[in-house]
This record gives sequence, C-alpha cells and structure tokens, in this order.
Amino acid sequence: MSTTVTRYTTMESPLGELLLVGEGTRLSSLSMPGQRGGVSALPGWRRDPAALAPAVARVRAYFAGELTRFDLDFDTSGTPFQERVWRALDDIPYGTTTTYGELAARLGVPRAESRALGAAVGANPLLLVRPCHRVIGADGSMRGYAAGVARKTALLTHEGALPPALFPAEAAEHP
Repeated sequence: MSTTVTRYTTMESPLGELLLVGEGTRLSSLSMPGQRGGVSALPGWRRDPAALAPAVARVRAYFAGELTRFDLDFDTSGTPFQERVWRALDDIPYGTTTTYGELAARLGVPRAESRALGAAVGANPLLLVRPCHRVIGADGSMRGYAAGVARKTALLTHEGALPPALFPAEAAEHP
C-alpha cells in the first residue's frame, strides 16, 4: 500500500504569493495570503515545484493575458453539493460575471438553499482556477471573496468584466 505525499509550491503573482498544493500533479488547493479558510504548508508536505509546474505555468499565462480557461486536473474533496457548485463555476466564461441567483437557478437550487450555495462558492479551494470571483451580487456588488473583495475586483478588472477604476490620486492631479 502506497501513501500519497502532498506536494506544494509557491509563486509570486500580481495578487501576492500564491500557494499551490496537490497530490501528485493534481491540484487540490490554490490559496492567497490572508485568505479566509486558506491553507498553509504543513509538516510532512514536500516542496516540489516540478510536480506543480504545469499549474504554475497556467497561472502565469492567465496573469499574462494568454489563458482564459484552466485545463488542469483537480483533486478537490468537498461534499457532493460543493463539488456540483464548483463544477458549475468552471462554466462561467472568462470576462463575464453571473449572480448567485443565476447560479442557483442554473443548478436548480431552491431559494431556501441559497445560503448553502453561497457557502459552497465561498469554500472553493481553487481560487482563481475555479472562478468563484465571477459570482457577484444581483445588484452588481462585489459580495464576499475569501481572498478579499479588492482581489476579486482586481481579477474581474484583469479579465475585462469590470472597467479599470479611476484612482482618486489621479483624479486630483488632473482637475
């Protein structure tokens, strides 16, 4: 009987250092600094950049504007409901958004279970790769993101789903 060793690597990104974790070469987690519910490398895990090099290359390509859909093998371990919600996230096209209500309707989730849907979206272990950042409030607001609303906004701006913001400092310099 063999045991699988959890492997991890880190990489710099425009959102800070990312932690990629996997069993073998299958990605099971992508975390950002300060992320609610994010993972940290544990004793017994093996730093193995080579094993996760394909995932790192795809994340770099995403930030370079060369990749709009991740084609990686995942190894997540959620409940059947969470896995169903997470697979639905994969179908939200790059550069677009959907609302929690639209996602619930697409999955046939009754209104009474909307909190469970929101919790499943929030528990997504593959931030960025499984695009939970593309789910917004019905009023267009940037509702919760485990890595912070500022990062959600940055990702949606990077994808062109939101226009670049005018920064107050720039506006003050050019009356």
